[in-house]
Amino acid sequence: MSALSDAALRRLRDAAEAPDLTGTKYEIVGRIGQGGMGTVYRARDRELGREIALKVVRLPEGAPDIAARMMREARTLALLEHPGIVPIHDVGTLADGRVFYAMKLVRGAPLHELPGVSLPERLTIVERVCEAVAFAHAHGVVHRDLKPQNVMVGAFGEVLVMDWGVAKIVGDTTVSLGVGSVAGTDEHAEPTTGHGVVLGTPGYMAPEQAAGDPSLVDARADVYAIGALLRDLCTGNPESTHSDGAGDVPRPLRAIIRRAMSPDPRDRYSDVTALAHDVAAFRAGDRVTAYNENLFERARRLALRHSTPILLVLAYLLMRLTFLAVFGR
Repeated sequence: MSALSDAALRRLRDAAEAPDLTGTKYEIVGRIGQGGMGTVYRARDRELGREIALKVVRLPEGAPDIAARMMREARTLALLEHPGIVPIHDVGTLADGRVFYAMKLVRGAPLHELPGVSLPERLTIVERVCEAVAFAHAHGVVHRDLKPQNVMVGAFGEVLVMDWGVAKIVGDTTVSLGVGSVAGTDEHAEPTTGHGVVLGTPGYMAPEQAAGDPSLVDARADVYAIGALLRDLCTGNPESTHSDGAGDVPRPLRAIIRRAMSPDPRDRYSDVTALAHDVAAFRAGDRVTAYNENLFERARRLALRHSTPILLVLAYLLMRLTFLAVFGR
């Protein structure tokens, strides 16, 4: 008997794990990705005639409350009705006992897979991420796992923050947990929130989050993570802590990254809106609060920002001088 190929084994595994959609209006089209505790499928809604993303949770042994947690997570996400957050269309329990979510199918690429993008475009993406996360913070939800894999950019420039599976509800010691990254690259910790359990992704976790005490984590942990996203977009180096040594990154932008990623939460931006304002100011050629520019830098910045009117004035003066030199005698 010949051994089965890896491809054949994968097909058998997928068939064994396929959800039982009996009694639902959905049918599986294909698998998109798998995370630590769930699988995301491309599915078709037969009633509406559209494709959606179907996230199905695998029920681990020894966790009888996982279904209730998933329902709670769905209700949390249902509160976050924002253009930058993927909406949930449906939630329920399948015939095989597994909880599922039906969500908008996002067509695009994760942030780390985008082709060459200009610096202004990259900064605009960061601003859009800040807008979505600020909306969540206003509703008491901290993402806790912001990273390039969890930011999708659509074909028409839409930016969506994905995977709220380890989000924390501020003021609540039990958070809605469950599925890992859609990209299937991460395995999150156990679905508990006790002291010492670390939830998140190394390189994007704030120090207080990496310490494993949920009570220390607030919205400023997401500020840190967005600073890390900005670092990646500007330097292309996820290993760099603060973008120091990246000579092609302007100093004000490096200062923004440093403030956002300060080890002490008190030294970071107070919220993601303040971070977004500094990013927008830099993109517009205005002064950023994170950087103390000297007189020469201020003059250069203003000259670059107002280069067109300055050139017009200089051209006018040159013409006047030429006219006086030729006809002024």
